[in-house]
Amino acid sequence: MKKIYVEELNDYIDKEITFQGFVDTIRDKKWVQFVILRDSSGKVQLTIEKSEEQNKEMVELISNLTRESVIKVVGKVVKNEAVKLGGMEIIPSSIEVLSEAQELPFDFNNLEGVNLDTRLDYRFLDIRNDKNFLIRLVESKMLEGMREYLYKNKYKEIHTPKLIGAASESGSEVFEVKYFDRKAYLAQSPQFYKQMAIASGLDKVFEVAPAFRAENSNTNRHATEFTSLDIEFAYIDSYEDVMDMEEDLLIAGLTKVKEAYGKEIEELFGKEVIIPKKPFPRMKLEDLLNALNKEYGFELPKEDVGDMNAEAEKLTYKYAMEHFNSEFMFITDYAKTKRPFYHLRKNGIPQGYDLIWRGTEITSGSQREHRYNELVSNAKEKGLGEDVKFYLEFFKYGMPPHGGFAIGVDRLTMLLLGVPSVKETQFIFRGPNRLAP
Repeated sequence: MKKIYVEELNDYIDKEITFQGFVDTIRDKKWVQFVILRDSSGKVQLTIEKSEEQNKEMVELISNLTRESVIKVVGKVVKNEAVKLGGMEIIPSSIEVLSEAQELPFDFNNLEGVNLDTRLDYRFLDIRNDKNFLIRLVESKMLEGMREYLYKNKYKEIHTPKLIGAASESGSEVFEVKYFDRKAYLAQSPQFYKQMAIASGLDKVFEVAPAFRAENSNTNRHATEFTSLDIEFAYIDSYEDVMDMEEDLLIAGLTKVKEAYGKEIEELFGKEVIIPKKPFPRMKLEDLLNALNKEYGFELPKEDVGDMNAEAEKLTYKYAMEHFNSEFMFITDYAKTKRPFYHLRKNGIPQGYDLIWRGTEITSGSQREHRYNELVSNAKEKGLGEDVKFYLEFFKYGMPPHGGFAIGVDRLTMLLLGVPSVKETQFIFRGPNRLAP
């Protein structure tokens, strides 16, 4: 049987249908029972007149039914302008309980005072909250818009391994796992494999997949496992091409979200989905830090010289809004000591960038070094040997100029909705102290 959703009910006015959903609310009045049913697309009212003899069995069933039970209703969809939920209701002829809910551990419609860890323990209930459910819809819609853009522009979706034989390229810790008679590691990113795809002739690729970071970070924007949207494409002239492409991708995703859920986001989160205009402002790191010092008296700590820190990111957002009326800003010209060895360099300067949105870094991107000898030299400089030996093989037999970036999907959603932490935007959060559910 095809499931009929709330959003489709206008197509069934004055028709008898079978409808299934969660029991959201029961209002048992003297002469009538109102039951609000919920599915993934919305809510609808079920109305049962107590005075009608044929309803006696249904009235008794509803009188003893618990909230969040799942029921199947056979009934007629009728127009009723007095009903606030879509101006319609279902008049049932029969009701079947498919799954009876036990007493809830907390009221997910009122999460004030409910400990976040408790909510995460019962994440399947927590998501039933209207705001949390919308988070899931928004993230899905944003990725839908981005995927549409990528497919339209001839990108191919790839799927890279998450079990790898050597620790990956960055300085972050990796998770070690037992792999039969030897060690393996969980991949921190698909970076090397994206570039392998470029070497194979797949000149435009992307992946949406988990990434793993064994960092004992307990901030609002870090997780030990997160979803990453990774892009790589060939035949570029400079990292400016990569920034241009990312602008288009973000505009596509945000536009899709605004069209589908802009009003709901404003109602539930008090946030407007702002579609940015091209080009996003771009500043060299040194120029930006000088500006932040002049405007706000900001001094970058010595340990962060050549890079950014969280305070600098927040001030960058303020500066971008005040001087460019932009929520986004690209920062370029980082120190080579702070960037991966595979970033192409010109005059010793890595040809890469970070993208700051609403005070937080959402992307690191670059033009990659595609020349074998230079790449080998960069790897030696960083003290990398056997761990990148297999990677260097990709560059021996012809490699086009290319570049790319990665976006943390959960962090992007957090910033879009103004949610305090990725713990609330990830479907299931993984952090240093959480490995369940």
